[in-house]
Amino acid sequence: MTTAESASESSQAGEFELGKLLAERGAERYELHTRYLNHQLPRMLHTIGFDKVYERAEGAYFYDADGNDYLDMLAGFGVMGLGRHHPVVRKALHDVLDARLADLTRFDCQPLPGLLAEKLLAHSPHLDRAFFGNSGTEAVEGALKFARFVTGRPRILYCAHAFHGLTTGSLSVNGESGFRDGFAPLLPDTAVPLGDLDALERELRKGDVAALIVEPIQGKGVLEAPPGYLPAAQELLHRQKALLIADEVQTGLGRTGDFYAYQHEEGVEPDLVCVAKALSGGYVPVGATLGKDWIFKKVYSSMDRVLVHSASFGSNAQAMAAGLAVLSVMENEQIVAGVRATGELLRSRLAALTDKYEMLADVRGRGLMIGIEFGRPKSLKLRSRWAVLQAARKGLFAQMVVVPLLQKHRILTQVSGDHMEVIKLIPPLIIGEREVDRFVDAFTAVMDDAHDGGLMWDFGKTLVKQAVANR
Repeated sequence: MTTAESASESSQAGEFELGKLLAERGAERYELHTRYLNHQLPRMLHTIGFDKVYERAEGAYFYDADGNDYLDMLAGFGVMGLGRHHPVVRKALHDVLDARLADLTRFDCQPLPGLLAEKLLAHSPHLDRAFFGNSGTEAVEGALKFARFVTGRPRILYCAHAFHGLTTGSLSVNGESGFRDGFAPLLPDTAVPLGDLDALERELRKGDVAALIVEPIQGKGVLEAPPGYLPAAQELLHRQKALLIADEVQTGLGRTGDFYAYQHEEGVEPDLVCVAKALSGGYVPVGATLGKDWIFKKVYSSMDRVLVHSASFGSNAQAMAAGLAVLSVMENEQIVAGVRATGELLRSRLAALTDKYEMLADVRGRGLMIGIEFGRPKSLKLRSRWAVLQAARKGLFAQMVVVPLLQKHRILTQVSGDHMEVIKLIPPLIIGEREVDRFVDAFTAVMDDAHDGGLMWDFGKTLVKQAVANR
C-alpha cells in the first residue's frame, strides 16, 4: 500500500468511526430494537430476565461490563462452532480484506470457492460438487430445487417436527405448524413420521416424490433417527428413483462426533447434503449445497443454464476464507475427536442424574448436541405444580430451568422448541472438562431448587400469568 493510499484510507475512516458510534449509542440497544426491528424480542427478553448487556466475547464465554463471565451453551444456535473470535479465523478475514481481491466480478473464477469446495468435499467422499449460498435455509432451497428438477417430480417428503429453515421453500418442509401458520399456500409437500419406513413407502408408491429431506438428529427436541432408518430409507428412495437429502446445517461439521451426523450409520450416502452455520466461523454467513456430479450436470446442462441457480453474494471471498480457516482449525486441533470425548463426558454425567430427580425424564443426543427432557413427577406436591404449568403452556418448566441457569449461574441455554419440555445443549465444539463441570454443577443446583420447592417456582407463577395473558 502506498503512502497516498494509506492517507486516503485514514481520511475516509475518519468519516465513520464504529467504536465512537457504539460508545455513543450502544446503551440504546433495546430501545432501538423495539422501535425498528422485531418489537417482540426485547419484550420477551425483559419478561424472562434475559435482557443482559454483553460487552465482549471470547471462545465459549461472554463478558459483561463488570468482567463477569457467562458460559455459552447455545453457540448462536450452532453458528459459533469454534467459539467466538477464533484467532485463526480472525486472521484469515484480516488477510482476505488486506488482499484486496477482485471479488464477485461475476465473470471470472476466483480460487477460494474452488479451494473450499475441494476441502469440504474431501470430508464427503461420495459427493462431487458444491454450490455456495449464504445460509442454511438457502442451502435447503437449493437442494429442493435440484431434487425437483433432476427427478421431474413435484413432491418432497419431510419428517414431523423437522426444521429446515423459514424461507418459503424450506418452510414447506417445516414440521412445526407454529412456523407455517398464516403463510399458506406453500409447496405441495408431505410429512411422514421420523423412523416410519411404512409411511415413507406408502408415499413413494404414489410416484410423484422427488426426495426425502431429513435431519439425522432433529434440532427440535434432539430426536435421533432410529438405528437402521437412514440406510433403509435410502434404499426405498433409490428403488423409486427418488433422492435422499441430508440436512446437516446444525448437525454437520463435527457437532455430533463425526464430521456429518449421517456418518454414524454405515452405508448412508445422501444424494444432496446441506451445510451452513459452523462453516462461517461465526463471522460471514455461508451455506453450501453439496451433491453428486450427475445432479449438478443435469441442473447446469448447457451454457444457457449457467446461472439457472445462483446467489448474488454466494462464494464471496470473505465467506470462503472463513470456511477454509474453519476446516483448517478442525483438522489441526482435532475438533471432531474432542467433541466425541467431551460430549460423552457431558451426556453421561447428566444421564447419571435421572435417578436423582423425578422430573428429569431423559438425557439423549450425540457429541455436543444433547437434549435434556423433563417429565411428569411422581410425588403429589411436585405433580400438582407440574400440572399448573402444563395447563398454562407446555414447555414452561423447561423455561423455569433455563432462566436460573442464566440469572444465578451465568450459563446461556435454550428451550429446544415451542411446547417442548426439552433443553437443548449445543455449545461451542471447543469446550472441555472445565465447562462440563460448571454446567453440571449449575444444573444440579437448579434441579435441587426445583425439587425442594424453592424460588424458581415463584418465577413459574410469572410465566403462567404471561402464558395465560398471551392466549
